Amino acid sequence: MSLDEVRAAIDRIDDQIVVLLAQRQEQVRAAAAFKSDDAAVRAPARRAAVIARLRQRAEEEGVHPDVVAATYTAMIDAFIALELGVLHAHEHPG
Repeated sequence: MSLDEVRAAIDRIDDQIVVLLAQRQEQVRAAAAFKSDDAAVRAPARRAAVIARLRQRAEEEGVHPDVVAATYTAMIDAFIALELGVLHAHEHPG
C-alpha cells in the first residue's frame, strides 16, 4: 500500500466521521431544547461521565484512551459553544 492509498483511506474514514458528527449535532440540538441555562449546557458531571465511558471504549477497541479523551474534549467544547449560542439566541432573539 502506498502513502497515497493510506491517505485516501484516511480521507474516506474522515468523511464517515463528518457524517457521524452531523448526526451527533442533531442530537445535541435536540438536547439543547431541554436545557435552560449555561450550567445545564456545560453539565460537567455528564461531560466527565462521557469521557470516562469513552476512555473505556477506546481501550476495548485498541485506541489510545488519551487520543479519544483529547478528541472528545475538543468536540464537546465545540458542541457546548454551539449549544450556548442557540440558548443565548433564544434568550435574545433578533
